[in-house]
Amino acid sequence: MTEPDPEAWTPPLPEVLAAGLVSLLDVEEIDTDLYRGARQPGGRGRVFGGQVIGQALQAAQRSVEGKAAHSLHAYFMRAGDEEHPIIFRVVRDFEGKSFSTRRVIALQKGQPILNMAASFQVPEDGLAHQDAMPDVPPPEDLQSESELRRAAADKMPERYREFFRRRTSPIDIRPLHPRSWFEPVTREPRNYSWFRAVAPIGDDPAMHRAVLAYASDMALMATSMMPHGVNWMTPGMQSASLDHALWIHEPVRADEWLLYATDSPWAGHARGMNRGSIFSRDGRLVASVAQEGLIRKREPR
Repeated sequence: MTEPDPEAWTPPLPEVLAAGLVSLLDVEEIDTDLYRGARQPGGRGRVFGGQVIGQALQAAQRSVEGKAAHSLHAYFMRAGDEEHPIIFRVVRDFEGKSFSTRRVIALQKGQPILNMAASFQVPEDGLAHQDAMPDVPPPEDLQSESELRRAAADKMPERYREFFRRRTSPIDIRPLHPRSWFEPVTREPRNYSWFRAVAPIGDDPAMHRAVLAYASDMALMATSMMPHGVNWMTPGMQSASLDHALWIHEPVRADEWLLYATDSPWAGHARGMNRGSIFSRDGRLVASVAQEGLIRKREPR
C-alpha cells in the first residue's frame, strides 16, 4: 500500500477561493448600522488592510440606497488581529439628494483599528476626460504571482518554504516586473500589475466595489521601497499602511482583468507615498488610489 505523500498538496479551486472572498466581505448585520466582519479562515497574525477596508465599505454600502460609492478615505490606527472578528459601526453623517456620506469605525476588543469616511452619489452624466492607459503586455503573457512564489519556494530559507508553496489568494495578480523577495534590486518607483478575482463573483455592483477596495491594498506600498532596494522581507524593515484613499470613477467588474499602474513621488521620515491608477482592459480609468505607508529601516539585531 502506498503511503500518502506528506508534501503533496492540492490548491483550492478558483471557484472556492472566489466564494470565500465574497463570504469574507459580506458583513453580517447584527443591529441597525452595526455589522460583524468575519475572520479570514486560516488567517494568522495581522489582518490584511484590504480586508478591513473592503468590509468597512460593505458596511457603509448597506446603509445607502440609490447611490453608488465613489470615494473612501481610511486611516489605520491599530493592527487588526486575525484571532477576532471585526465590528463595524456606521454613522450616517449626511443624506442629500445627490450625495450621502458615511463614517465607519472598525473595532476589535473595544478599540478602533480603522476609521473610514465614504461618499456616495446618485449616478449622473457630466464633463469627462481621463489619462490614457499605459501600453503594457496583456495578462496572458505574464506569470501569476502564485506561480512565481511556487517556482521560488525551493530557493527560500526553510522557514519560508511552506508559505511560498501553499499560499493561495482569491486575487490573481500578474506583475510586469516580478519581485525578488530576498534580493530586491534598486529601480525606479513605478510598477504595473494586472489583477482580477480568480473566478466570477456574481453581479452585485456593491460586492465588485468591495473586492476592488480589497485588492487596491495589494501591490501598492512596495512601490515606495523600490528605489531603496528593500521590501517587507528585508531584515530590519518595518512596513505598514498608514492610510488609504480610493476614488471609484466608473462601474467596475473585479472579476475581469484590471491594470494597476503605481508610482511613488516621494519617501522620507520613515514614510512612503504611493499612487495608483486602475484601468479596465478596454482602457477606462475606473479608479484612483493613494496611500502613505510606514517604511522604517532598523538595523537588524
